[in-house]
Amino acid sequence: MVYGANGYSGSLLARLAAARGERPVLAGRSTAVAGIAEPLGLPHRSFPLTAPDLSGVSAVVNCAGPFAATARPLVEACLAAGVHYLDITGELDVFDWMLAQSPRAAAAGVVLLTGAGFDVVPTDCLAAMLTAAMPGAVRLELAFDAPGGLSRGTARTSLAEAASGARRRVDGRLVETPFGTPSRTVPFPSGPRPVGATRWGDLVTAYHSTGVPDITVYMRLPRNAASPLVRLLRLAPLRAVARALIPAGGPSETRRATTGCEVWGEVTDASGATLTATLTGPNAYALTADASLRAVQAVLAGGIPPGTHTPATALGPAFVQTLDGVAVTPPH
Repeated sequence: MVYGANGYSGSLLARLAAARGERPVLAGRSTAVAGIAEPLGLPHRSFPLTAPDLSGVSAVVNCAGPFAATARPLVEACLAAGVHYLDITGELDVFDWMLAQSPRAAAAGVVLLTGAGFDVVPTDCLAAMLTAAMPGAVRLELAFDAPGGLSRGTARTSLAEAASGARRRVDGRLVETPFGTPSRTVPFPSGPRPVGATRWGDLVTAYHSTGVPDITVYMRLPRNAASPLVRLLRLAPLRAVARALIPAGGPSETRRATTGCEVWGEVTDASGATLTATLTGPNAYALTADASLRAVQAVLAGGIPPGTHTPATALGPAFVQTLDGVAVTPPH
């Protein structure tokens, strides 16, 4: 089942699945899901999150944000029904909650695979590659640039993230830092660019995948990131107005086809030695559809131990290299 199939990411996943010969059930809270399913010849159903209908389903891929609202009821329904669960979240609190459910999932024989899209497949796998090459790493830094545009759901989540400031992991603890601070220049494959600290999911997922105690994740910052208006977004009424102004939809097919993403990572050990690695890939939304489809196929094929997983712990660091259009420069 693709839940949230009438949203931007969910509809991309549904279309890709159909093109590859899969027949998922398309689902959502709105009857609008029929408009996606019927042209593809796929079954569909609508239900409230208070009563998920998982009959006949072996796995659910949750594409409906905000995941703080959708993950818990769907996971509870999956645990009760013995159904595997995947999502494409990047929300730190959701990752924390999901990892805390691992003993329950193991007892139920259910795989919970969180962050199975651009949040956080490329960064999680790159982090795992780096720490496998440097097992004594004490610091991990990751940076990404994905200039291919945002869907409404991602834009709304990003709005809240910017308003809340950034985070870092220091000595194993999450600490607050101003959005964009610290900053540095990163040598992406296409050239060096300035980046600043953000609240990316690897602050939770890479910590779980690698155990490295100090983690900072950077992103390419918009020109107005330091504007006082960003700080004003902490005020809920102004944030609500900004959310309402974000248009529906997301990047066009042309833009998806003509943009890509880049990821850079570096680990450092106690002696100060470093290793770096980089990754290039397609548009973040194209990568999300491909990664989440391959991930659910892997879960259904069996062999992944029940419990909560990140992409790297479930599928291995090399999983990202199986995705269309992805190339990795290994640790060096």
